[in-house]
Amino acid sequence: MRGLNKVMLIGNLGKDPEEQTLEGGITVAKFSLATTESYKDDKGETHSLTEWHSIVAWRSLADLAGKYLKKGSTIYLEGKIKTRSYEDKEGNKKYVTEIIAESFIMLDKPADKAEINASF
Repeated sequence: MRGLNKVMLIGNLGKDPEEQTLEGGITVAKFSLATTESYKDDKGETHSLTEWHSIVAWRSLADLAGKYLKKGSTIYLEGKIKTRSYEDKEGNKKYVTEIIAESFIMLDKPADKAEINASF
């Protein structure tokens, strides 16, 4: 059986993307994305739950993210979940779960009202 690893998020950037150029000229951009859900409890009071996601964009998508996205930007993002492991300074194994961005759509309208859709 084939699997499916697909993530769709709408949220706001927690900080400006951090861009880096790796060996071979490959660009990577990393940023956090907050998604918030609201619900009403038994008493009718509204509560909000915010989840923070670590986003990684590569190559031309990273370039676009660095150029157009800023802290507070609202975007629709599609990607996939990736978990990686590493060893910390004490030799303990740590795990990091990230969303590898495949495309995003800016939901904030730029000043010139142009819509920017980006995908790799």
